[in-house]
Amino acid sequence: VQLQASGGGLVQPGGSLRLSCAASGFTGDYYAVGWFRQAPGKGREWVSCTSTSDGSSYYGDSVKGRFTASKDNNENTVYLQMNSLKPEDTAVYYCAAYMITSSNWGQNMDSENMYDYWGQGTQVTVSS
Repeated sequence: VQLQASGGGLVQPGGSLRLSCAASGFTGDYYAVGWFRQAPGKGREWVSCTSTSDGSSYYGDSVKGRFTASKDNNENTVYLQMNSLKPEDTAVYYCAAYMITSSNWGQNMDSENMYDYWGQGTQVTVSS
């Protein structure tokens, strides 16, 4: 499995960006695709997680109500629509994935240890 994150850039506070995570190598199983971010000098923070099965998504408290994740199974891509961006959203954003089983969906999706596959990061800078 390979993941390719893209869509980062420079945006003013209050603006929007859409990140993409394109996956290759997914088998017929379902996967959880998560977004994490890491700001300079800080640890990695969980942003969201989406099931490729039904598109159900969960969000970290700091982005809830502003960010929306969605999937396009035809293109094996998960998107992260980011609205009402704030300077504190500035970070390198990473997408990651793990295969969903009957016992692990919904469990510890905010933990980096759950994810087996990682893409490279894409920089998001929110500044005036």
